[in-house]
Amino acid sequence: MGTLRVGIIGAGGNTKGRHIPGLQGIDDVEIVAVCNCSHASGAKVADQFGIPDVMTDWRALVERDDLDAVVIGTWPYMHAPMSIAALNAGKHVLCEARMAMNLAEARAMLDAANRTDRVAQIVPSPMMLAWDAVIRAQIAAGVLGTVREIHVRGLSGGGVDASAPVHWRQRQDMSGINIMNLGIVYETLARYFGHATTASAATRVWNATRPDPEAGGTRRVDVPETAQVLAEMESGALAVFQFSSVAAHAGPSRAEAYGSDGTLILEFGPENLRAARAGDEGLADVPLPDGPRAGWRVEEDFVDSIRDGAPVELTSFDEGVRYMAFPEAVNQSAIAGRRIHV
Repeated sequence: MGTLRVGIIGAGGNTKGRHIPGLQGIDDVEIVAVCNCSHASGAKVADQFGIPDVMTDWRALVERDDLDAVVIGTWPYMHAPMSIAALNAGKHVLCEARMAMNLAEARAMLDAANRTDRVAQIVPSPMMLAWDAVIRAQIAAGVLGTVREIHVRGLSGGGVDASAPVHWRQRQDMSGINIMNLGIVYETLARYFGHATTASAATRVWNATRPDPEAGGTRRVDVPETAQVLAEMESGALAVFQFSSVAAHAGPSRAEAYGSDGTLILEFGPENLRAARAGDEGLADVPLPDGPRAGWRVEEDFVDSIRDGAPVELTSFDEGVRYMAFPEAVNQSAIAGRRIHV
């Protein structure tokens, strides 16, 4: 295979910080075009990274005959239409997380991927990637035994100030049913503890409106600022998810897994892993081993899947549909006031 030619749609922070440098660091990969909402913003990215072509029509970009692959770095509201159009045009697709606005869109993306032989990959949750092999080794060594309870804490005070401008993550028309970091944390935990089978949720919006500098005036906030979820897991364990953007001084996010034989604590920021057997006096830090470490390989994995046929693991469209089913169930449960099967 010759040079892999890539187009970028939506050059946001993650795309500029990770995807573009990552792809440009791989031999025989060329980014030939960038498409942003405005020519000015696209030109700024093109100048920064030496990308030769600037576009503002994403549909024209995905139809280009001189492109092999498309990276979609927009907000979730455009992930489904762009991914489906690119796959239908015969392009390989790397799409930013969260996968889609809702489960129906995610399934439509998977259907489009299944109708082609193109690579379809979702950018994975980056949480604990460096610790992935260590976490799996701890579980395989029987530190936990049978997992009984999982407690997830994702609290922050970033949304306390009601005078702060509305963020796209607080708007369902931009982010869909995705709530704060619920989906990205859930995806991380599903790697080690499997998926949920039911969800019972209560949610709240405390600051009903926020200033909207773009449109002027105020805009209604319709993405929950508090979410409390009780989930039953495939393994039989019970999981409690506590998320808030209005909990000032709450401390770092973490996930705690309690089993018949011990405990495993995943600390998300700064990342750390702690463990203890049931008879130990207390938790101890689990060190990262010396030598090469796992971590962010998203762009390399995408190119390897295209060139070598390596299966997509982090994260396939199939797995993306599975993790989208959880926030969908959470949203339905909060509306209906009852337990929902995932």
